Amino acid sequence: MKYNLVLAAALAGLMAAAMPAHAAEHGHAKGAHAPTAASAAIPQQRKVVTHGSVSIEGQTIHYTATAGTILLHGKNGKPDGTMFYVAYTKDGAKAAHRPVTFLYNGGPGSSSIWLHMGGIGPYRVKVTNAGATPPAPYSIEPNHESLLNDTDLVFIDAMGTGFSRVVGDGKYKQFWGVDQDVRAFGQFIQRYLSQNNRWNSPKFLYGESYGTTRSAALSEYLQQQGIALNGVILQSSILNYFIGSPGYDSNYTANLPSYAAIAWYHNKVPHTAASLEAFVQQAREFTDGAYSAALVQGDKLSKAQLDAVAQKMHAFTGLPVDYIERANLRVSPSAFRKQLLLPESKHMGRYDARYVGADRNANSSFPGFDPSDAYISPAFTAAFHWYLRNVLKYTSDHTYKVMNGQAIQQWDWKHGYGSPEPDVATDLASALRQNPYLRVLSENGYFDLATPFHGTEFDLDHMLLPPNLRDHVKLTYFKSGHMIYLNPKALDAMHATLDAFYRHTLDVVDKAATPN
Repeated sequence: MKYNLVLAAALAGLMAAAMPAHAAEHGHAKGAHAPTAASAAIPQQRKVVTHGSVSIEGQTIHYTATAGTILLHGKNGKPDGTMFYVAYTKDGAKAAHRPVTFLYNGGPGSSSIWLHMGGIGPYRVKVTNAGATPPAPYSIEPNHESLLNDTDLVFIDAMGTGFSRVVGDGKYKQFWGVDQDVRAFGQFIQRYLSQNNRWNSPKFLYGESYGTTRSAALSEYLQQQGIALNGVILQSSILNYFIGSPGYDSNYTANLPSYAAIAWYHNKVPHTAASLEAFVQQAREFTDGAYSAALVQGDKLSKAQLDAVAQKMHAFTGLPVDYIERANLRVSPSAFRKQLLLPESKHMGRYDARYVGADRNANSSFPGFDPSDAYISPAFTAAFHWYLRNVLKYTSDHTYKVMNGQAIQQWDWKHGYGSPEPDVATDLASALRQNPYLRVLSENGYFDLATPFHGTEFDLDHMLLPPNLRDHVKLTYFKSGHMIYLNPKALDAMHATLDAFYRHTLDVVDKAATPN
């Protein structure tokens, strides 16, 4: 679970539904003076502005789209990095009352195109649900499930991804690490708030995958900078990296309920329960009871106990009893992806097990590729490159990096007081204690093997919160995978959930501000 690189990518595409009206450019946009040789290493901040509209829940929302950069400054006060973003702000709204949400993907080393073009921005790329998306031309269409009805949106590319890069004397090691990354995003957010007069707006964070690690740590960091957040949205979370350490069985207990959901989806277990949700609950109870108790015994587990637990695991996972016993009750996600559909010579995706592919060697121990990555990445990459140039009107001499593999290879995982691997659930808990109005929404896909939902449940249930804060953290579940929005029905349900979350979170503050 440590290396949750959120997808790699490919090339260009076409657009099915056109829009924006006109483009206004600032800084070094098209037609502006080119930088001199002396200033080329440190570019000026840049903005390219366009306008558009999108219909959401029967309401037409007119918005301003700003694609631009913000310079970051090092300890010496000189620029050492530039971060690229795309912001969508509702026209005519009062900034002091209009929420603003900062969004990003994870990796670490991923740009933000997945959330941007998957289901949150005003346009989305249409991909095949639970199957392979055909090559270009791709369909890029208005997104009627966008969050623009609830909040302004600022999509941010992490340093070394998208057009975000070091400048001047900056080095990537200053940004590639848990704490380094948090400081960079914290500085970006503060500068964005200042440059756009948004300090008094309600503020939200929205991260996916490693982006949830960033959000949890960032929530406490911003609190220390005098920024009290209204809400934090965690999609497909990874908050505690200690669980992957050798000798610990928490990885297996985190995964088993996801195996049950996936086996149900692929009809590898009898549908005796009333629903998927009921079956998953039974799997949770078995996992936290008999299964955990068996794993705790380690090598002291008796043959009779081994047989009994393996039989029960078979009933939940669909895997053969003898295979489970040979694995000593410990089945890794990679092995499960390969074994469940082995009779059909197929394997499942890691990010979304609804996606199925075939290896050259069906009997190989591990899947040769991830169909939930390979079947969609070209569409996302092509769509965003087309959208960037033709809709946002943003061009650059630099290559847009959808993924940067060097970032995760060189990532500094130390956090806080030198912990070798981060547990940022403690940061989130600290932010909740210091800001009792903060609300947290955790969104989870049943079929996600990259960040299984039961691991998230454990982390969020062990933040040692006082009773009055425990219901400030809500967990929701969708019949999809890591990228929940790939399933149109799940996207629709996710939008309704987010609508309710924003309304409730803002109502809490409104009621608190109303005199008795």
